[in-house]
Amino acid sequence: MKLYMHPVSMTSRPVRLFIAENGIEVDEQVVDLFTGEHYQEPFATINPNRLVPVLEDGDFRLTESSAILKYLADKIGSPAYPRDLKQRARVNEMMDWLNTNFYREYAYNLIYPQLFPHMKRPSDEVQQATLEWGKERAKGWLQVLNDHWIGPDRQFLCGDRITIADYLGAAFVTLGEVVRCDFSPYPNVQRWLGNVKRLKSWPKVNEVFEGYKASVKDQAFSAL
Repeated sequence: MKLYMHPVSMTSRPVRLFIAENGIEVDEQVVDLFTGEHYQEPFATINPNRLVPVLEDGDFRLTESSAILKYLADKIGSPAYPRDLKQRARVNEMMDWLNTNFYREYAYNLIYPQLFPHMKRPSDEVQQATLEWGKERAKGWLQVLNDHWIGPDRQFLCGDRITIADYLGAAFVTLGEVVRCDFSPYPNVQRWLGNVKRLKSWPKVNEVFEGYKASVKDQAFSAL
């Protein structure tokens, strides 16, 4: 198998972490998002969405981080994607929530417009309004994550065992570390992130991500 990815990409990181934790043999190919390689050939033909990750398994090609995680988990029979119908539905529910409600406001309306020039809004007024909109809604979603999804007792998003929802969610939430978000108002979120970060492969997989965080540490950001 082959994975087109970038080590800083929020959608590549959960797939790479799952692969590393489970010792899956995959050849990685970096697509340099910072030079726009994802908009150029041959990658633009490999994935017309011009996004990473992309998984190739023989003549089968799959896009979307959530779908790739599910495919890999099924391929190796991982308990991180339960076979039980209701347990699996809960994992699917959590991943859908992360991909839609949470990530939309948190990433695309708060963090990405500050990090990537092509996502910055066309005027300072619109940029500021977008960030304020994203900030307020991201706070609301983090509160839901803290109080409803995790709560005071759960160790992971769907119970006391890690699932592929945790791989996806931890990568998404730690995006906020780049702009120095304060998660202390969300103690259950902090506790859960600590559980995921204790995975043996977390430091190695996130080494480049940590370097990226360090590279922007002197920039001023609007954050939670």
